[in-house]
Amino acid sequence: MIAPPLLQLTSISKSFDAVAALRDVSFDLQAGEVHALVGENGAGKSTLVKIISGAEIPDAGAIEIAGQSVTSSSPQLSRELGVAVIYQQPALFPDLSVAENIALRSERSRALGFVGWPNRRRVARRLLDDAGCDAHVDALAGSLSMPQQQLVEIAAALGANARILILDEPTASLSNREVENLFGLIDRLRSRGVGMIYISHRLEELQRVADRVTVLRDGRHVETGAMTDMTRERLIRLMVGREINAVYPVRTPTIGKVAIEIRNLSCAASGVRDVSVAVHAGEIVGLAGLVGSGRSELARTLFGLTPATSGQILLSGLAVQINAPSDAIDHGVAYVPEDRRRHGVISEMSVAANSTLAILREISTAGLISHRRERDVNADFSKRLAIKAASSDSPASTLSGGNQQKVALARWLATKPMVLILDEPTQGVDVGAKSDIHRLIGELADSGLAVILISSEMPEILGMSDRIAVMRQGRICATLARDEASQEKLLAIALEGAAA
Repeated sequence: MIAPPLLQLTSISKSFDAVAALRDVSFDLQAGEVHALVGENGAGKSTLVKIISGAEIPDAGAIEIAGQSVTSSSPQLSRELGVAVIYQQPALFPDLSVAENIALRSERSRALGFVGWPNRRRVARRLLDDAGCDAHVDALAGSLSMPQQQLVEIAAALGANARILILDEPTASLSNREVENLFGLIDRLRSRGVGMIYISHRLEELQRVADRVTVLRDGRHVETGAMTDMTRERLIRLMVGREINAVYPVRTPTIGKVAIEIRNLSCAASGVRDVSVAVHAGEIVGLAGLVGSGRSELARTLFGLTPATSGQILLSGLAVQINAPSDAIDHGVAYVPEDRRRHGVISEMSVAANSTLAILREISTAGLISHRRERDVNADFSKRLAIKAASSDSPASTLSGGNQQKVALARWLATKPMVLILDEPTQGVDVGAKSDIHRLIGELADSGLAVILISSEMPEILGMSDRIAVMRQGRICATLARDEASQEKLLAIALEGAAA
């Protein structure tokens, strides 16, 4: 007798007001399988996950978990049936210990309310070891790195006997070594019969980790097939409904005068050491390097978040002091940070308000914001950057990841900078939005901006940069022209600190 799938969704539909998020979607997951779920932002992936985890009730369709029909789901019932979701931003209680966070998911309440602390710690240690996590059981969850927090969540899911594990963008903030460690854990869980739904915009990972892949587009099921039968190009075509031949725009840059020059710049607080580089108007200089190499730290120093302790910053040939972000803005330096959820956009504020946060003085009179001017600025950038929003008054949280990134970009373009620093500008956005953002970056450089581009994706650095500076341990080890660079050469320099 053939065992039923761990999960079977049949003809699932879900609408929010007049918007159909899912239409007649079917999906299944077998024991010991990694089933990738891909699609552009807004394709319906998040809604499908919410339905599986019991956070949303479908308008139509049937759900079965391990052969059991689920007619009135809830998050508690889904957990009892063995479903666990590991989100890109772990949902741990930061002021509780690791052991307490794990216990919250796996322990049953005691009649007298007593806590058996020695056993709680022993169980937590066993689960952490099983998940490959070296965190101390008494450490506060908020003190852990992002990879450690993800592994604590997986340990908690294992303690709750999860049979269906949903991994949502699990590698977005991991180094290459951490990614390989995670893949090793996934292989071990697969061998135990755990079924996993794997959601990622990093399509190159899917060949390594997935057995099957399902593509959603505009809330509909497009195709399910074996991962071995899929190419990256075919997946992109299925996801976006069209060919994307020019992921990276073809540019013939017009290089102007030096816009920003850094001479022997150091910052003791962030580990930036003796950095020298110049970026011209109209040029895109990529910063490559491994996680922790100092790329983001250099960006924060240039923007005044961690001011330099020695060295010089010259803008248009004049030495300037940048001791705070306000100094950077006044001198024409703009910075779009890596974490758009924490520093890029304020999710509760409107799209228009987010677009003008950096120029409040310009759109205010006697301390009062002119909402007409705010909307005018937003309308201009919404048209220029093709920002898709229901209205300028819509909360930023209602936008897709790619459109949130465009709003963050609009905020700093409104300051009319001459230097634009972009830290992981396409992290966590789908291939269609990624192509749009690449086009925008090329157009901004062509308009005369000096662009510093930080990316962990080697193809993005190679495809977008006119020159590439490679960092290691807070220093720039080498600077290469675009036609001199290759993934192998960049990686060799990043690892060894010298050209291969």
